[in-house]
Amino acid sequence: MFGIQHPIVAAPMGPFYTTKLTVAVSEAGGLGVLSHTNLFGKSSLQEMKANMEYVIEHTDKPFGFNIRTSRLQIDAATLCRAIPKFISKNPKLRDQCIYAVTSAGTPKMFQSNSLRRLREAGSQMKHFHVAPALWLSDKCVSAGVDGIVVTGWEGGGHQSYEKISTLVLLQQIKQRHPDIPLVACGGFSSGQGLASALALGADGIAMGSRFIASKESEFHEKYKNVIPPAKASDTIYVTGVLGPIRLWKNQYSLHHGVVSSKEEKLEEETKLTPEKALEDQKHYEMTYDGNIEDGAVLLGQSIGAIDSIESCKDIIDNIVKDAEKHLTDSYSYIQ
Repeated sequence: MFGIQHPIVAAPMGPFYTTKLTVAVSEAGGLGVLSHTNLFGKSSLQEMKANMEYVIEHTDKPFGFNIRTSRLQIDAATLCRAIPKFISKNPKLRDQCIYAVTSAGTPKMFQSNSLRRLREAGSQMKHFHVAPALWLSDKCVSAGVDGIVVTGWEGGGHQSYEKISTLVLLQQIKQRHPDIPLVACGGFSSGQGLASALALGADGIAMGSRFIASKESEFHEKYKNVIPPAKASDTIYVTGVLGPIRLWKNQYSLHHGVVSSKEEKLEEETKLTPEKALEDQKHYEMTYDGNIEDGAVLLGQSIGAIDSIESCKDIIDNIVKDAEKHLTDSYSYIQ
């Protein structure tokens, strides 16, 4: 579908910058993904345009981008209209930017006239949506997406209220929608993980925490250095601005509560003031600047299986090599 060498995709990691990381992952044979970035009061539209231009200047490999389509993401509709138009005007972008992944909201927002016209202009753009629950996968298919990113609650960042593991959710969605392409996300950082996802019927995996702990990522060194010594139990499931979220345990996350349902979250949103939204945004900016005690540090449970910071090429090569070994070993058990 994407013309990449290995079935490994970078997970969306907004609001943090992943521009250099996108280049590194794509150059290593995977699929790099630009984040939906809106730190420090900057225009997310202008930042994404600049990030795309940077990528095509530094690699000729395929890549993608993410848009968060939450009802609270006020710039989402603009991005969904404007970015396909921007891509359509640049032949190099049309050729290379072939993956759009929406998340944290409705997949329908991206299914616009802008996307239709982009495809009519010759783009092979495929639209995937992140589904952390079975019912949301149904909505994705109804909306006409090209594929689904199946995200269990082991993963860092935004999650669902159902708290279903990737192991179970992937089986559910594969059974319900056997013909749609699936990317498994949440808990993957090794060859064993890739092998297991493929064996369960996924077409590839997406990784966030593993790529944060890479030499090329733009994440602060203090953020990266949290990962190698961490345990799987060093993250916590709390309430974020857009919904449930998994964060590293620190002064910020340990003082957050957790809502038990979407209805409770909607009620909470009625009390959300612009000042409170800006205050939450500041905690992401703190993290980007290296304040990992007071900032929002998004990490998944897979940190318990990561013990080093490596180049993206070494990460991908080692995962693929190990996955091939485990798949071959597993096949040898069949009589």
